[in-house]
Amino acid sequence: MQLNGLSVDQAPPIAVPLRFFLTAPLFGIIAGVLILLNDSHTLMNRYSIDAIIITHAITIGMFTFVMFGALTQMLPVLAGAKIGEVKRVTLFSYLLLSSGLISMILGLKFSLSFLTSYAYVGIGLGFLTMVLGIVYAIRNVKNFTATIKGMAASLLFAFFTACLGSFLLYEYASNSISQYHLLVANIHSVWAIFGFCGLLIIGISFQVLPMFYVAPKFKQFCKKRVVILISIGLSIWFCLNLYYEEYELVAKIWIALFFWAFATAVWLKFNRRKRPISDVTVWYWRSASLFLTLGSFLWIFDEFFKHEYIVMVGILIGGGFVLSIILGMLYKILPFLIWFHLNATGYMNIPTINEMIDNGLAKVQFTLFILSLIGFIFAFYIPQLLAVSALYFIISMALLEYNLLVPVLLYRATKKRKPDFDMSAFSVDGVA
Repeated sequence: MQLNGLSVDQAPPIAVPLRFFLTAPLFGIIAGVLILLNDSHTLMNRYSIDAIIITHAITIGMFTFVMFGALTQMLPVLAGAKIGEVKRVTLFSYLLLSSGLISMILGLKFSLSFLTSYAYVGIGLGFLTMVLGIVYAIRNVKNFTATIKGMAASLLFAFFTACLGSFLLYEYASNSISQYHLLVANIHSVWAIFGFCGLLIIGISFQVLPMFYVAPKFKQFCKKRVVILISIGLSIWFCLNLYYEEYELVAKIWIALFFWAFATAVWLKFNRRKRPISDVTVWYWRSASLFLTLGSFLWIFDEFFKHEYIVMVGILIGGGFVLSIILGMLYKILPFLIWFHLNATGYMNIPTINEMIDNGLAKVQFTLFILSLIGFIFAFYIPQLLAVSALYFIISMALLEYNLLVPVLLYRATKKRKPDFDMSAFSVDGVA
C-alpha cells in the first residue's frame, strides 16, 4: 500500500466514520426484508411506493452513509481539509438521516403523512448539513487534486439531488402530486446515481487504486477532464429532458460512454498492478466494472424500449456498480482506520489490515451478494427467484455487518490495554 502524501495528523475521531459504516448494512438488511415481502410485478414499476422505499433504503441507508463516513476521513487525510466541529456536524447529520430515512420508510409504507413530513425535513437537513460542512472544509484547499475535484462535483450534484428529493417527499406528505413529479423523480434518480455516487467513486478511485492496490496511476486526461465532461453531459441531459426530450438520447450516450470508459480503465489497471494479489475487494472492483459496462449500454438501449428495462438498469448500475464499490471499499477502509488509529497511539502488536477480516467469510458474503443481484434481474422473468434472492441479500448484509464489527471489537479490546509505545513523548505536552 502506498501512503504517500497522506496528512494523518488531522484525522477525525474514529467514532465519526464508524457510526456511518456500521449502520449501512443494517439498512441493507431492512431493504432485503422489504424485497422479501414484495413481488416482482410491484417492483418492476420504479414509481411504486414499495420500489421507492426499497431504493432509498439502499441509496440513502447504504450509499450515502458509507460515502459520508468515508469523506469525513478522506478529506483531512488526503486534502488536509478538516471539517469544523466534526463530531457535532456528523452526529447531527447522522441522527437526521437515520431518523428521516426510518420515518420515510414507515410514512410511505403506511401512508402516515406526519412521518413523511418529518422525513423530507430530516433527510434534507441531514444531507445539507454534511454537504455544506464538507464544502466549507475544502474551500481553502491549496492542492486541488483530481480527487478533490471529483468530490466537489459530486457534492454539487448531491445538493441538488437532496433538494429534488425533499420536493418529492413533500408532495407525498401533502398528498399533492404535481404534473412535474415524474420529471423531477427522473432527474433526481439520474443525478443521484451518476452525479453524486458516480462522480464521487471516479474521483476517489484516482487516489484509492494506486494507494490500496499499487495499480498504475490514471492518465492526466482522465484526472483532468473526465469529471468535468461527465458533469457537462449530466447538465445537457437535464436541459434536454426539460425542453427537448426527444434528443435526450444524445446526452445519455455521452454519459454512458464515459462511465464505460472508466469501467474499462479500472479493469485494465487491475490487470497491470505491480502486486497482482487478489482478494475479495479486487473481486468487487472487477464485478463493478462488468456491471457498470452492462448497465451503461442497457441504459442507452432502454430508450428504444419505452423504459421497459429501467429497473434492471438500476440494479446493474446502482447495485452492481455503486454498491459493489462501496462494499469492497468498506473491507479496505474500515480495517485501515482501525490499524491507523491504534498504530498512531502506540499500539504495535496488532493484526495487519488484511488479518482483521476473515477472508473466507468475506468471500461468502461477496458470493451471496452477487447471486442476489443476478437473481433480482432474472426475477422479472422468473418471479420465484425474488424470495430466494432477497434471502441471499439479507444474509449477505448480515455477514457484512459481522465482518465490520470484528475489527471494531478488536479496536475496543486493544484500547483497554496499555500501548506498546508511549507516543506522548512526541506530543506538545510531552516535549513541554
